[in-house]
Amino acid sequence: MAFQPIVDVAARQVVYYEALVRGPDGESAGSILEKVTDDLLYRFDQACRIKAIELASTLGMQARLSINFLPNAVYEPEACIQATLETSQRVGWPTERLNFEITETERVQDRQHMRNIIESYRAMGFTTSLDDFGNGFANLDLLTDLRPDTLKVDREIVMDCNSNKRRQAILRSLVALADTLGTQLVAEGVETREESRCLMALGIPVQQGFYFARPQLEALPVINDALYD
Repeated sequence: MAFQPIVDVAARQVVYYEALVRGPDGESAGSILEKVTDDLLYRFDQACRIKAIELASTLGMQARLSINFLPNAVYEPEACIQATLETSQRVGWPTERLNFEITETERVQDRQHMRNIIESYRAMGFTTSLDDFGNGFANLDLLTDLRPDTLKVDREIVMDCNSNKRRQAILRSLVALADTLGTQLVAEGVETREESRCLMALGIPVQQGFYFARPQLEALPVINDALYD
């Protein structure tokens, strides 16, 4: 398990750490997920949640913890959350500091099932994020239907935004849309100072990417304070 910070540039602080699945030799989440068959999805999802919470507690994480989950691995929200709640209680992790990121949305055929998960998690006091918005799978219909607390804008839209007028126009529209829906935007894949400054100017201070820190295995990356300038 690796962690990557999500920072609020305006506040100059880490607001979340995203838990990212990695193999023992640093294998990517994608390569690991390819090996997880449908009948193992539930156990895999549960094991990842437990590991993320245990590590966050062990490492003394002060920010919120964001955990990716596979909607198809959740057969019933109230039942599937029990191991998460038990682990949080065992290690003393406040459940109000848990955020769940919806991933692999392209594999979900039952939109109502995903909506039920989000509504159940919201009722339990958790926040939710819709990941990879703009990569071709997450769309406006999904955003308005699920009403996540946070919308993570994909690298495909963020890339070279400082010099690409079309991407700037899209980002401005997303800022206006997020304001209307009461959703927070997070810019993913920020890789340069110029991109970060452009996003700040457009009204997106919450950012994530290699510019700030790469994911680190079983460690919390430290942000160089100069990167906020």
